[in-house]
Parts: sequence; structure tokens; C-alpha cells
Amino acid sequence: MTQIDHIAGHTYHGRKGAIDNAFRYSIDYILFDPEARNDTPALFSINRANVTNWRNRDHGGEPHKGRGAVWVRECFDAHGLAQPDRLTLLTQPRVLGHVFNPVSFWFCFDAEDHMFAVVAEVTNTYGTRHSYLCIKPDLSPITPSDRIVATKRVHVSPFQEIEGQYTFRFDYSDQRVGVWIDYGRENGGLIATLTGQRAPLTNRVILWSFLRRPFGARRTFMLILWQAIKLWVKKARFRPFRSAPVPDHPVSGPGTELRKIKDGAA
Repeated sequence: MTQIDHIAGHTYHGRKGAIDNAFRYSIDYILFDPEARNDTPALFSINRANVTNWRNRDHGGEPHKGRGAVWVRECFDAHGLAQPDRLTLLTQPRVLGHVFNPVSFWFCFDAEDHMFAVVAEVTNTYGTRHSYLCIKPDLSPITPSDRIVATKRVHVSPFQEIEGQYTFRFDYSDQRVGVWIDYGRENGGLIATLTGQRAPLTNRVILWSFLRRPFGARRTFMLILWQAIKLWVKKARFRPFRSAPVPDHPVSGPGTELRKIKDGAA
């Protein structure tokens, strides 16, 4: 049986440009292998209802129509890349049936257990999702000092354009997980981070997390709305939602962007 980890994380967002805005919140994530037989506490389930749970349909593909790790592996096949020997997913769980994940991360390991790829699954409040496959040009292991660049392809914040690049940095160990994203563009951008220590997910942890940070992703969604109100008060420019075309080619610079895969085809 494989252990599921709880990440008592902290997330920070700092806006660049003429209108500054920054916040830091505590947040609860889980880290686990969706393909393994997992040792689940009584208050957490996989693919069935519980106080907290995780479902395949929430990840890998369109929101609410996902296929989990199957979709991730199809992406590797579609782009002619060697299959990972093991996957782990960093994400917020469902709490009382509800979930919203602005970003989740699939960490991909080779046969020697070196992390050589990360799929960053970005979902906005409009229900649109785009995933970025972060690899090095030579597919060598990703280390904490590596920076991997991908072009922004989806509208995330109504106070930012669909332009510029994400620079990703990852730190994954047996003790902690860290993700740093530097979104740069000509007239601003932002810095976003997620860091936290790894510890076993237990019933006690679930109950304590619920008491400290009630309602899970519902709380996350409300905090996003609160920050949007603050930016509106500060007279940040509001940009209506629009989608950006996903390029036909799968590779863009050092980072590899995933094309949308629907019905098993790229």
C-alpha cells in the first residue's frame, strides 16, 4: 500500500507593475500516486464520496470530464516521449463534494526515480483548462536550480492579458514540495509560489485542517474573489474573458506545451 501525503502548504502571489498587490495564504494539498493501491484514512476516498475525496474526472482533460493518469500517459505517447515509470499528483482534494484547483501538478519519474517532467494543469474560474508539460530539452532530471519556460496559452486572471511566459521552478523531495512560477510580461506579471512539508494524511490531519481552513476549495475560490475585488478597487484594468488558440505544434522552446487531447486523440 502506498502512503498519501498531506501538504500543509503556503501560497504567495505578488503582482508586478504599476498596481501592486500581494497575499499569502495557508492551503491544504494532497500528494499521491493515483495509479497505486493507496492506504486511505477513513475520512478520505478515491473515486467515491466521503468527507474528503479525489476523483479521476477532476484531472487530466477537460474539467469534470477528466481521465486522470490515463490522459497524462496519452500525452506522452502523443508527443513521442518515453512513458514515466511513476506519477504523483499534487492537488487540492474535494471537501464535502466540492473542488476547485487553480493549478495542480503531475510529477513524472523515470525508472531510476528521477523527476524528468512535470505537467502543470492550469484551470481558471471560467472553467477553461490548459496544461503545460515542463521538461528539459535533453529530458534529464529536473533539479531545484532549473528554470523551465512555457508561453501562456489560457486566460487566467481578468486583470492580466493572454501574453508573456511562465517560468517554472520545482523542488521535490521526500520532506517537502515547492513550486515557483514567475509570470513575466512587458507591463507586469506576477510571482506565485506553493511550498509545504510532506506528512502522512490521517483522519486527525483531515479534521484539524477542516477546523483551521474550513470548506477547502470553496475557501480558495472565495479568496480569489476577494483579491479580485481588491484589484478592482485599486482600478486595475479589467479584461473580459477570451480564449487563446492552442498551437498545432507540441513544442515551444525549452518547455513543451500539451495540445488538448479529446476522445483519446491529439
